[in-house]
Amino acid sequence: MPGIRHHGTLALAGIVVAAVLTVIGHAGVDDLDPVSLTVSDYAVSDSGGIIHVAMLLLAAASAVLIPTLGRLGPPRGRRSAAAEWLLAAWAGGLLVSGLVPTNPPGTEMGTAAHVHRYASVIAFVALPVAGWLLAARLPAGARAGRWLRVLTVTSLLLATVMAWSAYPGDRAYYGLIERFLILAEVALLTVIAYSSSWSISWRPASVTEPERLG
Repeated sequence: MPGIRHHGTLALAGIVVAAVLTVIGHAGVDDLDPVSLTVSDYAVSDSGGIIHVAMLLLAAASAVLIPTLGRLGPPRGRRSAAAEWLLAAWAGGLLVSGLVPTNPPGTEMGTAAHVHRYASVIAFVALPVAGWLLAARLPAGARAGRWLRVLTVTSLLLATVMAWSAYPGDRAYYGLIERFLILAEVALLTVIAYSSSWSISWRPASVTEPERLG
């Protein structure tokens, strides 16, 4: 379906541009430590504001994917729309995080910073759960389904480690852990975009049937 593929092309382009903008935003900040400080800390700095643009762009890229999810396979049961709602929660969390900045490093958290934090938490949890649900719609043995599950588990484990670092871990390697989490979740979103828009199951090749699309 050309319309669905058009959505997928827009989403993938948005993901790539958002990633480039994030790298540029980091390069423009010299006095912060990426190992201990978060991407949001960079975004709120004087020269890192472009990262907020990247968040908004990634939110838009995610939103245009929602109508394409039916291509992964027929929904099942009453909870069939859960993946769509979770992807919307991820996009909404990114949107709020991009519009409502956190507090500058070393300053006391205000209302806006708390809104930013909890919007980010919702986004980080919603996307991997959506990925797991979407993997169930793919044919058994589909490579895309395996990638979705691997990236889901990786994301949730990293989110758990990040939560540990935030509280009992005294924020050890907090920024580094968050960046690995973001990398895993953007990879997960990319798999969703590619699979839902082009209906790719990535079935393993066999002796009698070569690997094929669709």
